[in-house]
Amino acid sequence: QVQLVESGGGSVQAGGSLRLSCAASGYAASRNCMAWFRQTPGKEREGVATINSDGVTSYADSVKGRFTISKDNAKNTLYLQMKSLKPEDTAMYYCAASNYWTCSRNEYAYWGQGTQVTVSS
Repeated sequence: QVQLVESGGGSVQAGGSLRLSCAASGYAASRNCMAWFRQTPGKEREGVATINSDGVTSYADSVKGRFTISKDNAKNTLYLQMKSLKPEDTAMYYCAASNYWTCSRNEYAYWGQGTQVTVSS
């Protein structure tokens, strides 16, 4: 049974930093694409960043240069380092895991429960 457990969310002032973690169990993070999404009430879920099995990353334009996605394969854990946070980054952040090595299919079979990030001005 695959489980994804996010942590690291919280409240921070604009300009601050947070690091989100997503611990995976029953899943080989090293072999597959993983991603971070976010969602605010009343809005569609937005893709934030992806990382494939080769470590190739991609980012939404809104977070490029501020967020960094990474994986620790030994710990089977996905990270999202967020810097220069803005109020518009406020959202519930979700970890997602694919059954494919590539992220180009944009198909995610497993989701975490989410962790809230709130950025105040």
